[in-house]
Amino acid sequence: NYQHQFPLCENPFSVIAEQLDVTEDAVINTLKDLQNRGIISRIGPVFYPNKVGVSTLAAMAVEEKDIEQTAEIINSFSEVNHNYQREDYFNLWFVVTASDDSHLQQVLAQIENATKYPLISLPMEEDYFIDLGFSLHWSHNNESAS
Repeated sequence: NYQHQFPLCENPFSVIAEQLDVTEDAVINTLKDLQNRGIISRIGPVFYPNKVGVSTLAAMAVEEKDIEQTAEIINSFSEVNHNYQREDYFNLWFVVTASDDSHLQQVLAQIENATKYPLISLPMEEDYFIDLGFSLHWSHNNESAS
């Protein structure tokens, strides 16, 4: 299960390919296809909050007519992990991670300036670990694997 035991080395996809008895290109192309089809959203590490750099949850109250454009602007910042829309006064939420607090505050100010909307920053006060691994069962030609 690569959700918990992803190879930590210079060429992880090569290691996975060897374990699956396929080529590295096959692994990479399959993962790209799964992302393009919306089956997986990203491949990357999950760090405990504020153990590597600093982060905050931010929210904005954005006019409905500006939601798509504002989300695109927010997503253009490499420090933004993800954003999502909610049905509430504060209707656009996102997580920003930076190397230090000074950089974080700079990015938040840049986002406000670029979007023309004020934001609220909600830094985590207490963390709760949620295991993001899911039980996956694949079937192909009536064969199952997990």
